[in-house]
Amino acid sequence: MKYPVSPKGTIHGLVYFRRMVDKIRLHAAGELGDDYIPNLGKAFDERCCKLLGISYEALAGEVRKGLTDDQAWDWAVANGKAPDEEQTEVWNGFMSKRGWNDEGAETLARRKKEGGFEKRDDIRTMFDYIDADEGRL
Repeated sequence: MKYPVSPKGTIHGLVYFRRMVDKIRLHAAGELGDDYIPNLGKAFDERCCKLLGISYEALAGEVRKGLTDDQAWDWAVANGKAPDEEQTEVWNGFMSKRGWNDEGAETLARRKKEGGFEKRDDIRTMFDYIDADEGRL
């Protein structure tokens, strides 16, 4: 099993898109962990696709053809829409702080407990948790 790239990575200034594309590739190659599969196209993936105005299934179909991150981005904005500067700022702020004093806090606390990270005060957001869980933090 391989881990997808960090959700903090950006493409054209937008967080998370690279991770979603990487999960699609890893799944197609049979290298994505079983725990990830039930949520493909859901949660953060779904939010990102809605922001871009595209279907997850359509994006996944294109990525499976071998698109690079930049090519996947180009396809997404050609078939949906590129977020403007303000939308990108709001998206990045929301996503990078998810779980910190918001309705995602309960989920973050539960996941930290399940992962044995409940004493880790440095894990304050879902992005932090993902990076810690995958060995990057």
